[in-house]
Amino acid sequence: MNAPRARSRLSTIMLAVIALVSGVAFATVFAFAVTRLGAHSGGQPPRATGIPASVNNRLAGMMQLSPVPVAAAPGFTLTDQSGRPVSLASFRGRTVVLTFMDSHCTDICPLVSREFINARKDLGSTARNVVFIAVNVNPYHRRIADVASYSSAEGLDSIGSWHFVTGPLRDLRKVWSNYQIMVRAPSRNADVIHTSLVYFIDPRGRERYVAAPMVDHTAQGASYLPPGQLAAWGRGIALVARAISG
Repeated sequence: MNAPRARSRLSTIMLAVIALVSGVAFATVFAFAVTRLGAHSGGQPPRATGIPASVNNRLAGMMQLSPVPVAAAPGFTLTDQSGRPVSLASFRGRTVVLTFMDSHCTDICPLVSREFINARKDLGSTARNVVFIAVNVNPYHRRIADVASYSSAEGLDSIGSWHFVTGPLRDLRKVWSNYQIMVRAPSRNADVIHTSLVYFIDPRGRERYVAAPMVDHTAQGASYLPPGQLAAWGRGIALVARAISG
């Protein structure tokens, strides 16, 4: 990893470290921090320069959408839920929406799954130019059957270009590291705590934007986002993907 990449993501990395050390999901900490900043400033967080014009300030702030230095996205080859080898390089010419999911997750990952499904619908005919990929972050449940079961249960198979990829732990760890994803999985039955980010990779294979999914919880502890926010996230993902698809 070169120095500019490391410096550009410093704030993301530091929030992830804080979250992992404290045992709180990164996205929850990020969302809380953003909410507090907004409360003190009396409005939305400042708009980052370079955000697509189609994404309004409110939506960009909710997604914590930020441009990243335009550089080649780190490559990988893993196996998807159908048992097929999938390489990032094979999707040149198409936009890639890339995230990281726990194959046994019951917290933020199902929410991101619904946002991806919503995004696919919002893309309309542009969907043929967009690929959705999730890399498994569960070091104990790495079988093809694990990612296939999750994909089916969450309805992600309805996305024609969906790939939930997994593989040997050594290969997964390399991808996590390359994309600044921190993972804590103390045991097979414990919740996996991991950085939650969505990367937008353009048809030339370059990283362009990153967003930070958010989650809230009911009084009973179940993960939750209001339907309006789920729909807005889907719309935002679609808008960014469409903007970089050319």
